[in-house]
Amino acid sequence: RSKPIVFSMARLDRVKNLTGLVECYGKSTKLRELVNLVVVGGYIDVKNSRDREEVAEIEKMHDLVKKYNLSGQFRWIAAQMNRARNGELYRYIADTKGVFVQPAFYEAFGLTVVEAMTCGLPTFATCHGGPAEIIEHGISGFHIDPYHQDQVAALLIDFFDQCQKHPGYWEKISEAGLKRIYERYTWKIYSERLLNLAGVYGFWKHVSKLERRETRRYLDMFYILKYRNLVKSIPLSVDEQH
Repeated sequence: RSKPIVFSMARLDRVKNLTGLVECYGKSTKLRELVNLVVVGGYIDVKNSRDREEVAEIEKMHDLVKKYNLSGQFRWIAAQMNRARNGELYRYIADTKGVFVQPAFYEAFGLTVVEAMTCGLPTFATCHGGPAEIIEHGISGFHIDPYHQDQVAALLIDFFDQCQKHPGYWEKISEAGLKRIYERYTWKIYSERLLNLAGVYGFWKHVSKLERRETRRYLDMFYILKYRNLVKSIPLSVDEQH
């Protein structure tokens, strides 16, 4: 219990990739020496779910616990609906000098990323989608590529190594994350921006400070979730092969 905690909270489905995080943790002996892992999501008993995808993820989660012998280092908590208690979860993890990890294969925005950063929790989030804009890599958090588990583990190990060598490093990333949220993602900023966009005709051309990367992230969603797999499944004709 003296170890920091790596924490994640999401729906238990393939895209959210909670089982991928557990597998990444299970494979890394060094990471397991440094931290414990807690995930919140889905049902623990497969009999409670009627969703095929969730059932598959529940079974995979149990298999990973057995395969990597995670008892004593890993805690899986069923999905929590109490928002106030969820807020306390983030803060409790922060008290252990832990981190939040959002390992989704794609995330349109990343509400949990904003929630974690708002609670001062250093955050590692997918580079595919909205979190890539929320976090400034290496400054206010870290981008991870869920398709490369070894790289994710290496980044987490390096962070906790830095925290051991430099006692102020955790606070530095924590404070930078809070600063980023207060500068860009408060309700006041959101409402002012929304009113500004609503009042300007053809705002894509007239609002110079609007980040054009938003359109690119939206298109990336279709590529990552649909197009890439579709291309792989379509055999090439003889002419296309040449």
